[in-house]
Amino acid sequence: MKPIRIVLAEDHILVREGTRRILEQYPDLKVVGEAGDGEEALNLIRRLRPDVAILDIRMPKLNGIEIVRRMNNESDMETKALILSAYDDDDYIFAMMQAGASGYLLKTAQSNELAESIRAIHSGETVLQPAIASKVARLWGQHSVSTSRGLVKKISIRELEILRLAAKGMRNKDIADNLSISVRTVEGHFNSIYAKMNVSSRIEAILYALSMGLVSLEEKANQNLDRD
Repeated sequence: MKPIRIVLAEDHILVREGTRRILEQYPDLKVVGEAGDGEEALNLIRRLRPDVAILDIRMPKLNGIEIVRRMNNESDMETKALILSAYDDDDYIFAMMQAGASGYLLKTAQSNELAESIRAIHSGETVLQPAIASKVARLWGQHSVSTSRGLVKKISIRELEILRLAAKGMRNKDIADNLSISVRTVEGHFNSIYAKMNVSSRIEAILYALSMGLVSLEEKANQNLDRD
């Protein structure tokens, strides 16, 4: 099995070196390029075509938000963007998700959480820490009460179960194992959820459900606290 190829963009050398050393502990992860500014990062991504780009938000020459926008505007670009930042400002978080980032982690994340996030993003899923997801959910909650009530009636019990497990950070395989169904069935339920919510991604569905109170992040947050 080929390792997940990663470009790491961070303007603070010590932080970049530390992150690379963390990733080197995992045989299925491989850093193929490093950049100290945004322009260098984008050039590396275009040239190396990594599976995942780990980006800081604040970088010289080109910030992380603009890098993600340009990546997603290129039709042949398949690299997924994971934001690793010290900032949890609402404006930064929402701008990143709107730009099309696949995940957002704070630099306080544990090493195994970073590794698991990279794997999840590479498999097509979206990753947000509970605190980050809560912030985005508040910003996302712009839907009317009538629309919310109508949506609650449409979502099936099984779809709601899947949304709740996804909000806890479970990947499709974990959800399938938990509910004793196939991964393909989970994917089918997500497609149905997307159609009912008029969204196009897993993260949009989760955030929409969070904003309406259909799912909660409390259980995962408590798990994280217990682990620390």
